[in-house]
Amino acid sequence: MTKNKIIIGTRGSKLALWQANWIKDKLERLYPDLVIEIEKIKTTGDKITDAPLSRIGGKGLFVKEIEEALFKSRIDIAVHSMKDVPAELPEGLHIAAICERENPRDAIISNNNKSLQELPDGAVLGTSSLRRTVQLKAIRTDFNIKPLRGNVDTRIKKLKNGDFDAIILAMAGIKRMGLENLITEVISEDTMIPAIGQGAIGIETRVDDEFINEIIKPLNHEDTAICVRAERAFLSIMGGGCQVPLACHAKILKQNNKTTINIEGILGDPDGKWSIIRGSRNGSLSQANILAEDLARELLDKGGNPNLLVE
Repeated sequence: MTKNKIIIGTRGSKLALWQANWIKDKLERLYPDLVIEIEKIKTTGDKITDAPLSRIGGKGLFVKEIEEALFKSRIDIAVHSMKDVPAELPEGLHIAAICERENPRDAIISNNNKSLQELPDGAVLGTSSLRRTVQLKAIRTDFNIKPLRGNVDTRIKKLKNGDFDAIILAMAGIKRMGLENLITEVISEDTMIPAIGQGAIGIETRVDDEFINEIIKPLNHEDTAICVRAERAFLSIMGGGCQVPLACHAKILKQNNKTTINIEGILGDPDGKWSIIRGSRNGSLSQANILAEDLARELLDKGGNPNLLVE
């Protein structure tokens, strides 16, 4: 079956629309005769903005309604930030392509252009991410971390209004919004491991839609896909929800004509009984998922709980 028009489903935020239009532009360049439209879909996560995700059901709240539209064939493809996609997908849907990753690290935007270490004692930092919170506390125990949700513009407005001394955002989102000039500091991966899938855009489709699956193949970036799938394998072993701080980041290393993958992961304790358990794995690309799963089990064995819901 062929189509002369396809519909992209996306959230309606500026960043989500940037991502959907980025995919639209790439498809139009590949298939100039194809009519491509974008449909904005409001998700539960967009409607509830005054509570941390860990309390209201996790990041799957940003994809549920979009997946329902896919099932009903209202849309042909869904464009997601991969860090919003739960480990387990509904039967009949899959991530058919993962595009080349933008910078995956976190960044700080602060008043008075101060770095993390330059912020005053008791500085108020804005983030609703448990992952960021435990890693920030590992940097400085005096930080006063307060919840912050909303789109990029909303978060920056709250900073400028004086609600916070600094806020932490994903570097990828800041760059895509053209706001790099606001960045005070890009946080190294050694200091703060990024979220699973951070910086990568994924395309979700119906498994049985052969036409759509075929036309989006050129958008898949294999190195990025290997890394993100490994991170998601780690997430799957952990449980796949959003109530405990964790992070996993994979990157491909090419040295001396040898290509390997490095996977770093942490698991934190939101109750403060222990701080952060950290581990890593290195090995061949063909073993990426197995290495990630093994790392997740190691962290669970060291102090985690196999029934955890995680972020």
